[in-house]
Amino acid sequence: MTEHAAAPMNTTPDMHNNDPWAEIRPYQDDEVAEVLQRLANDPELLDALTRFRLPRLARIMPRLSRAVASFAIRREVRGVTSVRTFQGRIASYMERMIRNSTTDFRADGLERLDPQAAYLFIGNHRDISLDPAFVNYALYLAGRDTVRIAIGDNLLKKPYVTDLMRLNKSFIVPRSARGKRAMLAAYQKLSAYIRHSITEDNHSIWMAQREGRAKDGIDRTDPAIIKMLTMARRGQDRQAGLGEAIAELRLVPVSISYEFDPCDLQKARELYAVHERGNYEKSEFEDISSIVAGITGHKGRVHLRFGTPLSADFDTPEAVAEEIDRQVLEGYHLFPSHYLALEALGDAPELVDLSEVTDADRARFQARLAEVPEELRAWWLAQYANPVRSRAARG
Repeated sequence: MTEHAAAPMNTTPDMHNNDPWAEIRPYQDDEVAEVLQRLANDPELLDALTRFRLPRLARIMPRLSRAVASFAIRREVRGVTSVRTFQGRIASYMERMIRNSTTDFRADGLERLDPQAAYLFIGNHRDISLDPAFVNYALYLAGRDTVRIAIGDNLLKKPYVTDLMRLNKSFIVPRSARGKRAMLAAYQKLSAYIRHSITEDNHSIWMAQREGRAKDGIDRTDPAIIKMLTMARRGQDRQAGLGEAIAELRLVPVSISYEFDPCDLQKARELYAVHERGNYEKSEFEDISSIVAGITGHKGRVHLRFGTPLSADFDTPEAVAEEIDRQVLEGYHLFPSHYLALEALGDAPELVDLSEVTDADRARFQARLAEVPEELRAWWLAQYANPVRSRAARG
């Protein structure tokens, strides 16, 4: 992802003095009222909402449209006094999104995890906001507490986006720090916060297995993330092995699989540009557009699987990454779209399994493929075909 400076944090000097995590942690209950008040009066948020929901009024009478949007925000958050009640409001929107944009959502493996323990869920990454949202929804349905979500500061270009994400229990991963010393300090603080959340607060966390989404459909853990996660424990105890540092975090791989990716065409366009020109420049609000497309676009069936906690039996970050990859691929659900894409590419017929593909599945797939420009088709198809290849390579 292209890196950008983070939006300024809305914190006070007292918070910095008393709270070592103030700049990166999610908001707490005693901050909710002030943040909601700020959001209801944020001109950029109000303009964004009116352009989306009231485009004609926004053009003709912008001040009135902002007043309407501000009133709507206040009405929606009336009675919200804590992070939990804020997320309770989000749950109803999540239910509506699942009803309108998926044909089925299933989660399994959670029943094998202790409901009283905190875990570090580390998963494959396909959608900016929905990957952790589906994890949270599965936890919500099971009557468990939701996770704190790792989010890169490259996504926090506007103060209102930062506020909304931190209200929803997101904490900030530094990607815009400049210089080795600044980056090291930032990652040491991040590592300490994650460890504190799991071992002291007993509060679960979700983070992606790599920086940025797997736009090519190849899910692979970055060992650098494992090194960051173990910094805090090993910095405190020089004798601690890497395996000990991993075991205390109760790291659980999570697989999410979408039958269809609402951002598949945009991802294909980016992959094609990188291949043809060597780089791809994102537009200013492209990440926000991707979030909206992911939420509103049709996803078909969605499957989520929670793996098993990693033990202390690891000596290197690469070995930990290998085990995460193994569990993610083992838990990944291959839908008809994956096999049909591989069939269309025609380069690995021995891996194509059409035993559960119906005529309706093929018709839906062909209808989506027909909308893809010819020059992007190989990149579009590869996103769906690569999980089949990855699973076979593990077999």
